[in-house]
Amino acid sequence: MSDYIRYNVKESEAGMRLDKYLSSLGQIVSRSQAQRLLKSGNVLINGVSVSEPSRKVYSGQSIQLTVPENKNSEIIPEKGELEILHEDSELIVVNKPPGMVVHPSAGHPSGTLVNYLQYHCDDLSGIGGFFRPGIVHRLDKDTSGILVAAKNDLAHLHLSSQFKKHSVKRQYLAIVWGLPDKEHGIVDASISRHPLRRKEMTIVKKRGELKEVKTKGKHAVTHWKVLKRFKTATLMACRLETGRTHQIRVHLTSIGHPLVGDQQYGKSPFKNFSGLPVNLIKTIKLFRRQALHAELLGFNHPGTHEWCEFKTNFPEDFNNLLNELQKS
Repeated sequence: MSDYIRYNVKESEAGMRLDKYLSSLGQIVSRSQAQRLLKSGNVLINGVSVSEPSRKVYSGQSIQLTVPENKNSEIIPEKGELEILHEDSELIVVNKPPGMVVHPSAGHPSGTLVNYLQYHCDDLSGIGGFFRPGIVHRLDKDTSGILVAAKNDLAHLHLSSQFKKHSVKRQYLAIVWGLPDKEHGIVDASISRHPLRRKEMTIVKKRGELKEVKTKGKHAVTHWKVLKRFKTATLMACRLETGRTHQIRVHLTSIGHPLVGDQQYGKSPFKNFSGLPVNLIKTIKLFRRQALHAELLGFNHPGTHEWCEFKTNFPEDFNNLLNELQKS
């Protein structure tokens, strides 16, 4: 059955765009999902169906949202290997390997984490949309590590709310080029879509800075700490206050320490890797992704309300790279 959720617009919320209002409640994954639900006729205001995302809301209005049933037929379940860290009736926590896309999209219709999850369990939530069942948050294709998926709509709403409130604990391990001057630091810089390269994100420059980006962007904060220094690179731990697209990759590049292997945002400061040991050069060339691993994820369980925390070790390619850097 579909779920029905009702809201009453507060006085402080009056005047907001309808899509922004819906996505601000913590009950919807994103503004784009709110727009999809509007387009499909799943939103009523005072009992009347509305579809205009830009429509303003007013104090006292009654808004009903219908969360459609998940259409499993839209995705072909596929048998695939999953490293399951935890599973219960509310959620499933997995360790995603590098190179795996999270959900079907243009160019990736199959072989995704969602395809494998659909084969493993057929009770994923439908809030994320037909092609994103159960998906509360995502990792880049070439980022490895921990990801949680919801098995029912209430669990999805609960987890989504925690991500929106930034109460989820997330720590990543990153291998970056260069040696930072400090042992730890904070990058507090808003991020927006690049005005020319639409597949990339960029730092929003403040007024007075060179190459100012004329857009508001989204607030983004990354805390970083040095774990180990090598001759040419550094192992860092990065804790996210916010979870923006490509946040760590963009933030670390902005302070002069791009991720090893990241061909989109930063390249090696060593031209043709000259001067590096042969084995390290070989390992770097075989490392065909950004050196980023989501090692820790903590959240309040939507069913028991107890704090849950999961942690993983380095994947094999990440560990091999660290070993060669240590030898150099």
